[in-house]
Amino acid sequence: MPKRRPDQLRLFQASPDPAPALSPEERDRALAQALAAWFERSARDLPWRRARAPYAVLVSEIMLQQTRVDTVVPYFQRFLERFPDVCALAEAEIDDVLHLWSGLGYYRRARQLHATAKEVAARHGGVLPAEAEALRALPGIGAYTAGAISSIAYGRREPLVDGNVARVLARLENMDEPVRSPSAVRRLWAIAARLLPDEQPGRFNEALMELGATVCTPRDPRCDVCPVARFCVARAQGREQDLPVVEQKRAVPVVEAVAAVLRDGEGRILLARRKEGGLFGGLWEPPMVEGVGSMTPPAAARRAFAAIGLGLGRGPLREVGKVTHVLTHRRMVIAVTRGAPARSLEAPGEMAGPYEKAAWLDPEARGVGVSTLARKVIAVALSDEKD
Repeated sequence: MPKRRPDQLRLFQASPDPAPALSPEERDRALAQALAAWFERSARDLPWRRARAPYAVLVSEIMLQQTRVDTVVPYFQRFLERFPDVCALAEAEIDDVLHLWSGLGYYRRARQLHATAKEVAARHGGVLPAEAEALRALPGIGAYTAGAISSIAYGRREPLVDGNVARVLARLENMDEPVRSPSAVRRLWAIAARLLPDEQPGRFNEALMELGATVCTPRDPRCDVCPVARFCVARAQGREQDLPVVEQKRAVPVVEAVAAVLRDGEGRILLARRKEGGLFGGLWEPPMVEGVGSMTPPAAARRAFAAIGLGLGRGPLREVGKVTHVLTHRRMVIAVTRGAPARSLEAPGEMAGPYEKAAWLDPEARGVGVSTLARKVIAVALSDEKD
């Protein structure tokens, strides 16, 4: 028997069950069947999969954008308990929606979800459209979310591509170009459409996403248990660790800021509500200002209050700690200051700058949407108070 070259031996060992010679159409059908069978055996029990109702799919897909499944599950359950259908969400105040979203991050998603519910209630009788084109016309719903709702909830033959699916397809097809490039995006959507079976397309889409989340992971993919490993060109060529090709992200800038935390005699905290549309739009937080420069944090905090129409007078104010918070587009380092309010300090109704109003509030009260960053700042201030 002739000896195998090292690369031949590696390929033989990596593919103990090679696929027989198949036509492209036969290969796609066999792949879809293998993936569907695996999903039936291995799918995680997730609350939005139990009924696959259109509204539940919408909420889950919006929440899952850039957020881990284990983080989303309790938020999803609380959200549907409070807003069980589109009309209930449409009738809710945005502050109530943001309050339930507090801590989940990317708050623009919550505002867009609320806007979507209002439009569905007003224009579609409270029923999400079944067709992807109509879904894409709604606020905040792009091609991926439209494909998910249309295929999973309504059984339409609509493809979808998210980060997990892009990774799976790039490896299956051995794609060398960066997956975020326009040409790669077009190719990925074409592959997803080509592979999509006529029967149960939603389950196939779910299976692709599940495979990317649990098996075909970014690092150290579990090819030994992958149901479609024998169809994977990257696996056959030993390139599964090299793909997909992802362009390096730009360095995230560091932004320094200062926050002032004041409590009144009733234990309430002075919070300011950010204007809609910007960073943390519609959320409440201790007043913050960026660009401390050479000023001490207490002096910068006084400037922050003056900028929004609040004067601290000469009451004591001191730095009590720092908070670091990483966002997709910036890394924030917040100097936290704390003090007691002057007796004459009142929260104004209308304000300038990034805030629209201020009030003495309990951050845990219903209807008060507070970001994770604001909670970190408050926690640092209150922990110092207890010392």
